[in-house]
Amino acid sequence: MKKFIYTLALVFTLGIGFNTASATEKSAKAPTELTADQQVQLERIKNRVEEIKEMDKSNLTRAEKKALKSELKEMKNQARAMNGGVYLSVGAIIIIILLLILIL
Repeated sequence: MKKFIYTLALVFTLGIGFNTASATEKSAKAPTELTADQQVQLERIKNRVEEIKEMDKSNLTRAEKKALKSELKEMKNQARAMNGGVYLSVGAIIIIILLLILIL
């Protein structure tokens, strides 16, 4: 009986956690002001991404494709860092909830 109650409490808590997490992602944030240097860097990133999208990747080698992919990931991380904010994955949210359950 105790196990059933704990399981039910866990499912209920996780259900609330997912609703809260999805609601926070959709909320409208006030846009952060970028400095002139950051705006220039952001434009460079946008232009480079457009260049990569327009490339004919069919004749590239595997190493070149891998280099392009890593370059895109790096530019994505730079763009996210410029916009600021804290990003939590679903896995991190679940771990935090489980830790809170264990502590309380």
